[in-house]
Amino acid sequence: MESLNEVWVHLTTTRDAPPTWAILVAALVALVAVGSAVSWRVSRGLITIAHEGGHALVAVLTRRKLQGIRLHSDTSGVTLTRGRPTGPGMILTALAGYVAPSLLGLGGAWLISQGRVTLLLWAVLVLLACMLLLIRNLFGVLSLVVTGGAVFALSWFAADEVQGICAYLAVWFLLFGGVRPIMELQRKRRRGRAPDSDADQLARLTVLPGGFYILFFLLVAVASLAGGVALLVPLPLTFA
Repeated sequence: MESLNEVWVHLTTTRDAPPTWAILVAALVALVAVGSAVSWRVSRGLITIAHEGGHALVAVLTRRKLQGIRLHSDTSGVTLTRGRPTGPGMILTALAGYVAPSLLGLGGAWLISQGRVTLLLWAVLVLLACMLLLIRNLFGVLSLVVTGGAVFALSWFAADEVQGICAYLAVWFLLFGGVRPIMELQRKRRRGRAPDSDADQLARLTVLPGGFYILFFLLVAVASLAGGVALLVPLPLTFA
């Protein structure tokens, strides 16, 4: 019982925010990682993990039968569910993917704005462990094991200052990275290359066109980014 209390104290201990310049540098690094074609090809898989995790979580919450998740080496992914092919559960499950990275980023921004860096890292580990139970291909298993191993090593071995900077970097990456796939999806749809995208599936499930859902995804992503900026960047700016 005492060790459980010690773990809880460790998880909920608050940390001071890093200097403002470090927060802004972390934001810049994340923005470059998302904006650069080379780094995006490597890092986009992390956004795919969040995307498919969003589908899976909402599928469970709406009582659809979750059959599994696949993550592919081209950074695409698919979440397989079973249940009614129409109705609120299917609609909400389809809606969840593109907004999940941004909403996770916003939730992470709130946690680290409260100084709960360790709690954030362990929450990520729990989510990755739950996803690992649902993965149905080898590349997906490797992706989650490597990601989870890196998060565990950071939370267990890294100094508090390093954990804080990395947490800010990860949250910035989710907030910026939640926007780019939506823009990419719209470009593919204009060229007729994404007939089975989440937006087009939603258009077939409802009376609203696919473009409406692209706009919805984008509004959620931009609002989350704005909220994240408000939470993460201390005002007035001081660089001491």
